[in-house]
Formats: sequence, structure tokens, C-alpha cells
Amino acid sequence: MKIPFIDILRYEKNFCETVTEKTAALLKNGHFIGGPVIAEFDNSIKAYTQTQFALGCANGTDAIQVALRAAGVEKNDKVIIPDMTFWATFEAVVNVGAVPYTLDVSKETLHVTAHGMKEAIEKFNPKAAIIVHLYGWAVPETVEIRKLCKEKGVILIEDCAQAVGVKINGESLFTNAYVATTSYYPAKVLGASGDAGGIFTTDANVAAVAQKLLNHGRTSHYEHGYIGWNSRIGAYEANFMVEALKHLDARLDSRRNVCKQYREKIKNPQLKFLGPASHVAENGYLSVALMTPESRPAFIEYLKANDIGYGTVYPGAMSEQPGAKGHLGGKISHGHADWIAKSVINLPCFAYMTQAEIDYVVETVNQYK
Repeated sequence: MKIPFIDILRYEKNFCETVTEKTAALLKNGHFIGGPVIAEFDNSIKAYTQTQFALGCANGTDAIQVALRAAGVEKNDKVIIPDMTFWATFEAVVNVGAVPYTLDVSKETLHVTAHGMKEAIEKFNPKAAIIVHLYGWAVPETVEIRKLCKEKGVILIEDCAQAVGVKINGESLFTNAYVATTSYYPAKVLGASGDAGGIFTTDANVAAVAQKLLNHGRTSHYEHGYIGWNSRIGAYEANFMVEALKHLDARLDSRRNVCKQYREKIKNPQLKFLGPASHVAENGYLSVALMTPESRPAFIEYLKANDIGYGTVYPGAMSEQPGAKGHLGGKISHGHADWIAKSVINLPCFAYMTQAEIDYVVETVNQYK
């Protein structure tokens, strides 16, 4: 049996036919930029995430950049980011002219902590901070970090590129976020057929400014009050995701089942499986385990030999990336992000993975010595 790390083509019955029919309608009515399907998706995702304002954009990186600008981050402002995240978090800060400062994460939760954030705020005196909800979980101390940033006057942006469908204390992660962003890259739990992203906020002014920034800074059709981006979500992507959103709960249930079975059934002592905190409901985006850095290479070769896909999300700390040189303003590092990068292993996990596929992965990993 050959198991890919992810299969994004496990669609529901008639899903492709429905999308094709709606695409044909777009070809006839010519609503390629803007139009009713954009409003339909914005309203649908706003309802699903239970937030006040939801805006679509061209991709998840633009979402972070626009969110930073709309929230008031300007040139040379200091912004704290986790040392364990995807590069887009780092480059978005640089691309708006601000300066990233990296904060190490916990080896136990793989996320930043409230204590660490307090230390970073006191040391660097930043204008803003970004927390990243990785692995389909939420930062365990999200509520505490939100409160801390509000007390310290630090703008908090939440990168939820892997967190659509995640709940914290029984509520959508997005509901009480001042500003949050996401990516609709095809491999995400809610993916488009190409690139797309989203910005969410509880602040009407941030939403209004972000909407202008996404469309060339327009204040009217030929009047531009801001230096913005051309970062509008396309009608094809919105059209695709309107249909995908109708099936999202079923897809997430399927993914959660995979993660749950791995955690319960894989007994190999060389792998330590992690999961969300007790007050967090995951979305099943990734299965996460840790190994010793010395043992991981041989295990990867074993997976390859048995036709099992894998991931190492993510394989490098931000502060150690070659592109960080000349841009990194400072860091708080205890070596955790670097250790996690060398230790993390992700087994196959995707919607509608069959029981036979799950069993094959479980049995194969349990047989590894």
C-alpha cells in the first residue's frame, strides 16, 4: 500500500460537478473580480468562524502583511514573532518595513507561552506581536497572551493559517481575536483551488482600512488614500471555497479521527505523540510526534521504504534561516525551536483517509525498531 503524506483530491460525491457548474456560470456572467460569489464566501466564512468582519485576499502572506498595516504597524516598528513558524510570518513583517524579533517556543507545547511573551515585551518594547496557531491546535495560553498584549498596549495579530475550525474554551478561535489571518492554500483544511487568504477582526476600523489596502489603497475608484496591494480574492477561488465550506465539518471530523487513532494505537516508544491542550478542540490539520534528532533520519528512510509519506513541519527555526540575516532585530532563544525542527515528524493525515490506510500506517510504525 502507498500512502501519501496528504491527498487533496479526496472530494465528496458530486463536489467537482457542483464546482464545475458554478464555474461555468462565472464564465457566462463575467464576475471574475468581485461580484456576488465574493460576498457569499465572505459571509459564509464569517458565520463559520463566528467573527465580526471577514475579508478575502490573494494569499495568506498578504493577509498577514495587510493585517499588520491595517492594525497600525509602520516602518521600523518592532514585531515579536515565534521562532517556530512558516517563513511567511517572518517575511510579512519585513515586507511592511517593520523589524522581526523572534521568541522561542515551549518544547512541551511547541508554541509560545505567556511568560515568554511577557519577557519579550519587556526586553524589546515592541509595537506588535504575532502568535501562530500551529498544527491545527491553538496556542494554549492564547487568552492570557491576548490579555497581556492589551494591558501592555501591544497590537496582537494571530496567524491562523493552520487553525480554521479550531476552538478554544468552546468558542471559535477567531471570535475574540483582535486581528487574525489565515491561508486557503490548497493543502489547508479549508483550501482553495489556488492561492487565497483571509483577514478577520473584531475592529471595524481595522476592517475598513484592510479592505482599502487590499485594493490599491482605494478610497474611491480613482482616489487612493493608502499605498496598498493588489490582493483581491478571485471569484474562482471564492466559488470553490463556498462549496468546500459546506463539507468542512465532515472533513475535519475525518482528520480528527486520523490523529486520534495515531495517538491511541501507535505504541512505538521512539515516537512521542502530541496533541492540543485540554481546553482546545483541534481541526486535525497535522499529526505531530517528536523523536530524538539522532533517530529521525533512519525512521524517515523506513517510512520511504514502506511507501508512507511524511512531513517535518517545520524543519528550521526562523532566526536560523539564511534570509533572516540583516533583518532580524533580536531574539530570545533557548534552543527549543531548533531542537523541535530536528525532532518533529508528521505522519499522513488528510480528509477521508480510509481505515485500511490508517491501519497500514499504525502497523508499519509499530513494527519499526
